[in-house]
Amino acid sequence: MALTLSRKAQAVKPSSTLSITAKAKELKAQGIDVVGFGAGEPDFPTPVNICDAAIKAIKDDFTKYTPASGTMELKEAVCKKFKEFNGISYEPSQIVISNGGKHSLTNTFEAILNPGDEVIIPSPYWLSYPEIVKMADGVPVYIKAEKKQEYKVTAQQIEDACTSKTKAVIINSPNNPSGMIYTKEELEAIADVAVRKDIYVVSDEIYENLIYGDQAPISIASLNDEIYKRTITISGLAKSYSMTGWRIGYTGSSKEIAKIMGSIQSHQTSNPNSIAQKAAYEALVGPQDSVFTMNFEFDKRRNYMYDRVSNMKYISALKPQGAFYMFIDVSNLLNKEYKGQKVNDLSNLAKVLIEDYNVAVIPCDDFGFDDHIRLSYAISIEQIEKGLDRIEKFINDVHE
Repeated sequence: MALTLSRKAQAVKPSSTLSITAKAKELKAQGIDVVGFGAGEPDFPTPVNICDAAIKAIKDDFTKYTPASGTMELKEAVCKKFKEFNGISYEPSQIVISNGGKHSLTNTFEAILNPGDEVIIPSPYWLSYPEIVKMADGVPVYIKAEKKQEYKVTAQQIEDACTSKTKAVIINSPNNPSGMIYTKEELEAIADVAVRKDIYVVSDEIYENLIYGDQAPISIASLNDEIYKRTITISGLAKSYSMTGWRIGYTGSSKEIAKIMGSIQSHQTSNPNSIAQKAAYEALVGPQDSVFTMNFEFDKRRNYMYDRVSNMKYISALKPQGAFYMFIDVSNLLNKEYKGQKVNDLSNLAKVLIEDYNVAVIPCDDFGFDDHIRLSYAISIEQIEKGLDRIEKFINDVHE
């Protein structure tokens, strides 16, 4: 009798963003001049003061286990940040420090879902949401935000998608991949639905420091007491402080949910890395100059990329308001001819771009849109210029 592996595990799709980034790195290692637009991480080094805090932690022998849900020192710093930046009051007992934002999401859904519970996922969405929900025995329910809606779902769409099995809705603002931000009025309407339907809001705010122009970050949990009770607020250090590899994320929630998440984490991973927790503490309480510097540079790149894309044939994009991605509509490219054959679909488009033009882009089928690609501007302006030149050459090489 053959042994059978987990059907649930076998059904999990690998991350296409990571595989495309890996392919680009592989080609670069072969000496090929590839421009990779897949980056989901800042191209800046982790700030020196944060690295110094980690070095000090090692020298001070802060290398042993900590409490499973994080050190009290870091939890208090997170509470202070939530209060001052997000306008949300949490106590340390409501905070769980985890091994990155993905881990925070995994903890969240394992804590709130029972088999068959439905989670409403607005599209476009970060491609890991459905897989994390399914691994926690939940059922993803997709609602689509069209381009004319600025890729943001309405409260009415969420309400229409609710059933007796609905347990939660995910709100990601600023959004990956679109870069769009929900306004206070939009969040108030969504909060009203969540309270009336008595469902949780999982608010992924990992890009909260990367906002451009006059927009201000709004946390849905800050709106009123009722939505506060039903919200799990998720953030982390990866994007804002260029600490992707350090793996520190955190959640703010009710004490009941935080206790459950802490128990789950105690068995699955024990504590987050002790050294990284010291570095995270310094990131939150130390100088914030690096955050503003990165934001300024991303904004310049955003403007450059948007101007270039806006002047290309067959493709279009809305100007992102946050994060560091541009969500590009390539629907008019997909019926064009290249080397005697139709481009047809996103996978074919991405294949042509990387093989013939040495440009790696992210097809957004796995983000809920089969006619869009995502370009990251978390790479240098020189690389952006070179990559866009190559994409424009491809566009000029296709035929009706």
